[in-house]
Amino acid sequence: MDLSAVHAALSSKYYSVLASLCDDLLLQAASRGAATDDWPYAVHLLAHLFLNDLNSARFLWKSTPQETKDALPELAAVWRIGQCLWIRDYAGVYTTAQGFEWGPEMADFVAAFLEIYRKRIFQLLTSAYSTINVADVVHFMGMNEENATNYAIQNGWSLDVTTKMLTVVKPKVKTNQKLDVAFLSGKGSYFNVEYTSASDSD
Repeated sequence: MDLSAVHAALSSKYYSVLASLCDDLLLQAASRGAATDDWPYAVHLLAHLFLNDLNSARFLWKSTPQETKDALPELAAVWRIGQCLWIRDYAGVYTTAQGFEWGPEMADFVAAFLEIYRKRIFQLLTSAYSTINVADVVHFMGMNEENATNYAIQNGWSLDVTTKMLTVVKPKVKTNQKLDVAFLSGKGSYFNVEYTSASDSD
């Protein structure tokens, strides 16, 4: 199977195109009855998580042969990240992703996933709160207290050192953002913020 397009997207860090690319290639392979022994299941699964498409990720996992799941530790590690997303285990997303020794291609992809995930969580906090204590930011952002505080301050928030409360600064809402604030309380759906490529995250 020709996976050159997948590898090219990975090396170019065009992560947002990987899900549809992998879906199309896998469908083509299935229609031809081609073997998928070398299929990049871990990349494919993470590509759906990268786009917040948890339903497609779940379907891919369920349709993956059990012997493949058992044979690919990276795939199982990506699945554990997905499980943390579904149960809203914020800290678990980070510890699971950072606690596995990824291969060269996947390492950069996982780092990009964590970066955009953290930015999306921060956007939700910005939308949902006017003030928030540092401990809660640490929980949601998967950082230690110093890094979480610095991250917030660098993004315009202010800190009351005495109370360890952060005052949120509301940015101008862009038209390509769709935030589900209820997600933080467990009542809403998974957030959806448009993202085109790793280079757009600056």
